[in-house]
Amino acid sequence: MKVLVINCGSSSLKFQLIDSVSEQCLAKGLCERIGIEGSMITYAPAGGEKEKKVTPMPDHTEAIRLVLEALTNPVTGVVKSLVEIGAVGHRVVHGGEKFAASVVIDDEVMAAVEECNDLAPLHNPANLIGINACRKLMPSTPMVGVFDTAFHQTMPEEAYLYGLPYEYYKKYKIRRYGFHGTSHSYVSKRAAEVLGKKYEDLKIIVCHLGNGASVSAVKNGKCVDTSMGLTPLEGLIMGTRSGDMDPAIIEFLAHKEGKNIDEIMNVLNKKSGVLGLSDNLSSDFRDLEDGYHKNNDNAVRTLKTFSYRVAKYIGAYAAAMNGVDVICFTAGVGENAPLVRTFVCEYLGYLGVKLDQEANGKRGEDIAITTSDSTTTVMVIPTNEELAIARETVRLVSQA
Repeated sequence: MKVLVINCGSSSLKFQLIDSVSEQCLAKGLCERIGIEGSMITYAPAGGEKEKKVTPMPDHTEAIRLVLEALTNPVTGVVKSLVEIGAVGHRVVHGGEKFAASVVIDDEVMAAVEECNDLAPLHNPANLIGINACRKLMPSTPMVGVFDTAFHQTMPEEAYLYGLPYEYYKKYKIRRYGFHGTSHSYVSKRAAEVLGKKYEDLKIIVCHLGNGASVSAVKNGKCVDTSMGLTPLEGLIMGTRSGDMDPAIIEFLAHKEGKNIDEIMNVLNKKSGVLGLSDNLSSDFRDLEDGYHKNNDNAVRTLKTFSYRVAKYIGAYAAAMNGVDVICFTAGVGENAPLVRTFVCEYLGYLGVKLDQEANGKRGEDIAITTSDSTTTVMVIPTNEELAIARETVRLVSQA
């Protein structure tokens, strides 16, 4: 079966077409600036040249139409007709408590996802638009929703509840949900597979470090805690998000800066994190690593602080699981920043972590970066959320 994987943002759309038998990506691309002047589609067939085309995309339906047109193009397309696409898998950011697993999408599911819009106002409406666009253009093709939050629904209440009046949980479902669940699930399972051990026998900490970053504790095959919360703002310092902080800072800054709550939240989401901490040097860790090697004080301070926070979460989750067997680094920074991995691992001597610097310098492969006599294994596992979504899609469609 060929599965089209769709990841819709408010003004963007990422896509991949995956052969479920070989699990190879047949084509991938990106639609940018949807609904904005200068919209563009990038399309890259496997083994072919990347194409970029500036073309009007007033809405997501037009973006989906252009994606399908590219995939079926007689010259550069990878399928002869849409009939060859057996299913579409959609990334949906927030499923609330309604969805603890992926589901085949129907009208009832659409309504339930819409009810979660308040919990992810920047993401869920865009995800729904993408699903509706596909349903309009491919009415007979089954659709599957794969939720960022689903993997974390196994957390016990002591891990997901906040120290707020309980009535707010009962009324509004205010709790920790967690995100990046598809990545955390894929990476933790892949680590067990690479090590040749049973997933259900391991205690695994996954560090998904990118512009958005989160850590999860996976005990015996189930997530028992994660760093992001009601929204993706909680947890680690990220590219532009503040992560954990004293909530009274919001009131303090509002008074001092004369800003309202929306303006302060914009600061916390878009002007903080490593961007703000580096005094606006960059939100890109490659720039920060370059600055570190040039002894730039802003870069040094930022990378050290970020790494310290990651190490703290690893320590917390080792305690939550009463031990840890494997620690995994993944995503853009986790996979490609050996300096950050080195800084984090410097705090992990109490876990018997001994870093193999030669292995730590490699990229693009599933690899253990600790020595053979290290008590705890540290690994780099490249994430593949699109493949994970495709696998879930095939599983559910095959059962239908």
